[in-house]
Order: sequence, then structure tokens, then C-alpha cells
Amino acid sequence: MIFEKTLSTIKKYNLIEKGDKIVLGLSGGPDSVCLLHLLNRMKDVLDIEVYAAHLNHQIRGMEAQKDALYVSDLCERLGITFFVKSIDVPKYCKENKLSIEEGARKLRYEMFFEIKESLNADKIAIAHNMNDQAETVLMRMMRGTGLQGLKGIDYMRDGVIIRPILDIERADIEAYCEEHKLTPRIDATNLETIYTRNKIRLELIPYMKENFNSNVTESIVRMSNSLKSDNDFIEEEAIKAFDKVSSKNEDELEIKLNNYINLHKSLKSRIIRHGIKYVLGDTNFIDQKHIEEVMELENENKLDKKIVLPRGLFVYRKKDKLLFTTKEIVFEEIEFSYELPKNGFVKINEANIIIETEVMTISRYKALKKDKSLKWFDCNKIKGGIVVRSRKSGDKIKLSMGSKKLKQLFIDLKIPKEERDRIPVLQDDNGILCVGNFRNSEEYKVDENTKEVLKICFKKI
Repeated sequence: MIFEKTLSTIKKYNLIEKGDKIVLGLSGGPDSVCLLHLLNRMKDVLDIEVYAAHLNHQIRGMEAQKDALYVSDLCERLGITFFVKSIDVPKYCKENKLSIEEGARKLRYEMFFEIKESLNADKIAIAHNMNDQAETVLMRMMRGTGLQGLKGIDYMRDGVIIRPILDIERADIEAYCEEHKLTPRIDATNLETIYTRNKIRLELIPYMKENFNSNVTESIVRMSNSLKSDNDFIEEEAIKAFDKVSSKNEDELEIKLNNYINLHKSLKSRIIRHGIKYVLGDTNFIDQKHIEEVMELENENKLDKKIVLPRGLFVYRKKDKLLFTTKEIVFEEIEFSYELPKNGFVKINEANIIIETEVMTISRYKALKKDKSLKWFDCNKIKGGIVVRSRKSGDKIKLSMGSKKLKQLFIDLKIPKEERDRIPVLQDDNGILCVGNFRNSEEYKVDENTKEVLKICFKKI
């Protein structure tokens, strides 16, 4: 029955093609041993080559050595070429600040892909089963997942990772191993409730079966499968949208807000996931709460904010984009200060501008056609000399609605943080005349009592 059901799953999801070379992750436990035996029986039917790969994590001491010996003996009996690798996973995780679960998974898949490449193989087979599927969905629900997470584990990922026994229950797998006298190894750590998945497997699901639904595993998986088609459709639309709104560089990605901001929320969350996957390679350990944190950055009051996601990913809110990168951006502080003549000019290399000035009579001022790019001030209201400088902490300017700090002014004007130090601030002995070409102070405006006018022009170099 398991043989036919697995073959049906393979054909239904097109997991294996004729002539495929398959590298199978073989831990020595019931699931992977069952899958190895099944694929070995299917070799002639499917016209495939099967190889096995075992990683000794060096976590379980002598038991791990026994696992490796068992795997070697099993593969020799079945006539399957196998590969065994030993890595000190606890040491690796400590050095790279990873959890044992995360580090072991990373090293395991690195080994699978290394062997796949050396053999020029086509697929990597993983022995996830129906119970794993239910446990994964429950675990993701507790983390606060969306539809993407509720669809559970994929039968195939990226056209390479395949899971042929995802429709088979663990009890049937164990019965199959017993029937064929495979005597798989039992990992004692799977019986300890120190890991979240083990608690779900050993405590939560049995409790749900006893008190609510004896077929809860099948019900969860049925729900998961019914959500797959809906999710697949939305995902297709999200990929189209992602290609339109994103700009990819070698090690970072930008999402253009003008194209992104009006999309449906369900597409936005997927676009963000694709952005994270592009930079990190996958979305492991990225939860729905992290996606929602990134989505909040689209609000205008988040300009120049950044968030730090797991695995050293930074997301920055710029004026017109979201930037995903593993490099932390450190802004260069720029300082400058120059005396500004009332008739003449000053060149400011730090800001890439030239400021020109001219004093004229009120009658000439009135006769001129007003250019909005020019600034006009009452000359008699200016006290002492004029200094043009970079901003300082606590700077304020007098506007029609009262005084405003330059920091808040820049936020209101949506000026990126890295550009603010380059904006020239013009000041006399009493206060600030203007902030670049953006705002003038009310205290120096031309009125009916003005006799002389100071014209100021900002020109980019």
C-alpha cells in the first residue's frame, strides 16, 4: 500500500523524471530508511539512480557512531552507493551563533548539495512524512503564520528538493520498516520534550487526538492541502508584481514604493518574502511578525528608519524605496561653515552648491519678475554677518505657524537622513534666515517697511 501511495505522490506532483539521479538524506531513522527502501524498489520502474548521504552531527556520541555504522551496513546490503560525513555541529553552532537545530539543518543541506553537485545529480530526496506536515503547520500557527505557512511543507522545492512520502503517516512507515525487517535506528533526542517540535509531537497532538479529534493529523494535512492551490495562485501574481517593483543588485535589493504602495496586502507580504529570500537565499527563521514589521516601514512617518531581522538582515526605509541588505549603513557626518558676503558668492564643496547674493533697493525688487527659485530677505532685519553652515542639534526656524526644529522639518519634507548634513543653513547673529532652498524664516520677510532687499540664489555645482 505504501509503495503504491508513494508512487502515486511522485507521479501526481512530478517529483521524479525518467533517468534522474537522486541523493537521499539518510539519518538512519524510520522515515529515511523507509524512503530509501521504497526508492530502491522503484529504481527499475522509474529508471533512476539512488545515492544516500549521512551526516554525523557529533551530538549523540557513541549512538551517532552506531547510526553511521547502521547506514553503511544498510546501503551495502541494498547495493546503494553512500556518503558519510562527520562535523562537530555543536562547535560550529557556537562559533557561528546558531541554534543546534538551525546549524544542523544548514550543514546537512550544504552536504546534500555538495554531493549533488559532485555526482551531477538531479534531485535531493528528504523523508518528511504526513505527521511532520501536521507538526510543521501547528508550529507555524503558534508563531503567527500567514497562508504561505499554513500550506505546510512543499512536495517539491525549487525543482530540486523532493518529499515523496509526505502523504504517508508515521505509523505506516514504522509498520513498513518492521514488515521488511529494516530495524531502523531510534534517535533518543526525538523522545525528549526540550524542542518545540517534540513537544507538539509528543504532547500537543496526542492531547488533541484524545480530547477533540482522533483524526486530527489527517484533518490538519487536509486543510493544508486545500490551501495550497489558493496560495499557488496568489504566489504567481506576487512573483509578477515582485519583478515589477524590485530592483536587484549583487548583494542587496530595493523595492520601489511608488509601484508597491497601492498593491493588496497579500501581495505585499509575499513581495517582502521574495526580497528577503533574494538577499539571504531562503526565508528560514523569518516569521510573519517580521514580515509585518517590514510592511509598517511603508508609512511616511517611518522615513529613515531601519529594522534588524534574524540572520543579520537590515531593512531601511528610504524616501522612495525599501532597501534590503546584510550591510549596515553608517552615515558620514558632514560639517562646514563659511562667511557669506551680502554681495558676492561662496562655493560649498561639501554640499555641491554655490550660493550667490545681491543687495538691491526695494524699488528694483518690486520691478523684478519674481523667480520662485530665489530667496528674498529684508536687509535691515539681518543683524551682523551671515554664516552658511551645516545643521546643528537643536536648530530651530521661525515659520508662519511658529518655531519648528530642523529635525522635524526634514522629517516633514521627507528628506533622507544621509542628505540632511548637506543642506546649507543661513544664520545671522539673531537666528536662522533660511534652510537651503526649502524654507525661509518669517522674521526676515520683506514687508511694507523694507528699504533694501537681499537676494539669495542656490545653484548646484
